[in-house]
Amino acid sequence: MSLIRMGVLMTLALLSAAWTSEARAWWNNDWEFRKEITFDLSPKGADIAGSPADVPILIRLSLGNFQYFADANQDASDFRFIASDDKTPLKFHIERFDPEAQIAFVWVMVPKLTGGATTDKIYLYYGNKKATTASDPAGTYDANQALVYHFGAAADSPQDTTAYKTDPKSFTAEIVPGSLIAKGVKFSPGQTISIPSNGALQLAAGKGFTMSAWVRFEAPQSQAVVAELSGQGHQLVLGINGSAAFARYDGSGAPVTVTQPADMTTGEWHHLALRVADGQLSLLVDGVDVAHAAAESRDLSGTLTLGASASGQGAYAGQLDEFEVSNMGRSDDWLKAAARSQGMNQNLVVYGGDTQKEGGGNTSYFATTLRNVTLDGWVIIGVLAVLFVASFLIMGGKLIFLNRVSGGNARFLEAFRNLTDASDRLTGSGETFGISTLWQLYDHGTRETMKRLAGQPAGADRAKTLSPQSIEAIRASMDAALTRGNQRLSAQMVWLTISIAGGPFLGLLGTVVGVMITFAAIAASGDVNVNAIAPGIAAALVATVAGLGVAIPCLFGYNYLNTRIKENVADMRVFVDEFVSQLAETYS
Repeated sequence: MSLIRMGVLMTLALLSAAWTSEARAWWNNDWEFRKEITFDLSPKGADIAGSPADVPILIRLSLGNFQYFADANQDASDFRFIASDDKTPLKFHIERFDPEAQIAFVWVMVPKLTGGATTDKIYLYYGNKKATTASDPAGTYDANQALVYHFGAAADSPQDTTAYKTDPKSFTAEIVPGSLIAKGVKFSPGQTISIPSNGALQLAAGKGFTMSAWVRFEAPQSQAVVAELSGQGHQLVLGINGSAAFARYDGSGAPVTVTQPADMTTGEWHHLALRVADGQLSLLVDGVDVAHAAAESRDLSGTLTLGASASGQGAYAGQLDEFEVSNMGRSDDWLKAAARSQGMNQNLVVYGGDTQKEGGGNTSYFATTLRNVTLDGWVIIGVLAVLFVASFLIMGGKLIFLNRVSGGNARFLEAFRNLTDASDRLTGSGETFGISTLWQLYDHGTRETMKRLAGQPAGADRAKTLSPQSIEAIRASMDAALTRGNQRLSAQMVWLTISIAGGPFLGLLGTVVGVMITFAAIAASGDVNVNAIAPGIAAALVATVAGLGVAIPCLFGYNYLNTRIKENVADMRVFVDEFVSQLAETYS
């Protein structure tokens, strides 16, 4: 027994070591959970060689990479983003948080990204019911960010997220609830958004100018204007001609136009950016500089119009989301980081695992995996738990019953062996031999024998006898009693077969449903990295583990109990033959 106990303890120790890892320092003990988020600027990731600074990065949370909406406050007031030193809070704001749909869009100001590396990371802390919101929309952007439209508010409400609060003068576009990033807008001919001029929304020759937007259109356009800054007879235009993007700058000299050499794919989202800086007009598509030309920078301020030119020409037909303007020339790396953190293929952002604050400083991967299990998985696990409990109660009760039967049979056989012949009768009772199946057969056979002998006269010169037909009738009656006894011994064993056969299939059902939900959430969020897939798959497999956890013990228990039942049935058959043989010898 001591060796078995030692083996169990060693097994538990190995499992504990395998499922735990040392936790890092914790920013604030009032928060129960945190999620690691890494930025991949390597060639295999976002492929950014430089080190852009002060980039607002979009964090997309969904069931595919974040299964703990229930652990966060319903308004996400407990969200905190902490730098890689696990000490410095970062500015952020929440564009959308929907715990019922299990999706969130959060913008975080990342002070610096290291080009070509995957070492940059931040932490999302959550799980503090007493926390108040720390969302800071204006603080998420630097002073050079002149305008940001998320289109999350109604058309007649303020739109600008930056500190400048440049609201539209007119807004006739259609709000689209399910756009690339939460809400967006859709333009049809004649629909525009007009933004008035202010001190920030202008091109200064010494600083430059950048504007960008996500666009999606279904058919080629003819000189369509996505956005235009115009004033004093000069224009700065970002648009689409055919299926290719173009940028045009009409300063004080000859107009300069640059055009994308290859067409964009219609029906898909593309990030377009126009930049005027350092004597050059540049056009970037999906974070890549596709065309540029020399252009002398001159001051330009005026009305900013989306969806067409200020004069109503060049109407754009399609969707638009996340329109941004900077009153400086943003670098290629800055724009690439923005494009590759905001799109559906979010290859800049890598979502790591979630950990829980523990007093001992260790984080259990098994506990983390269980926290990933979705509601449908818990339903399957709950059904399996009911099967598990019912099966163990049946096995326990059956084992006690069979032990009592075996004990009663042993006592009965000891008394039965002391009889000289079948004419002697045991004087015991059911209480003497317990629930012995052999005693029940014996009692039944004896009563059947006495019924057939009762009507025969007995004398000194004539003994009572049984005909062969009577002996066969007694055997048949005892065989019937044996069959009923076998049924009592095997009662409820069918539930074990249900657990053995049904447990793995129920677990497989839970796993398949969990995998389906995981991939559906990934498809909805656009996050396709392994860290988004792994938590959901690991949680889905818990149902299969639960199914096997039910089936394996039941299989062992069923085989053991079934063997014991067969031994009892064999003893009963042997006893019937022995009893009938004695009858034949005594009363033939």
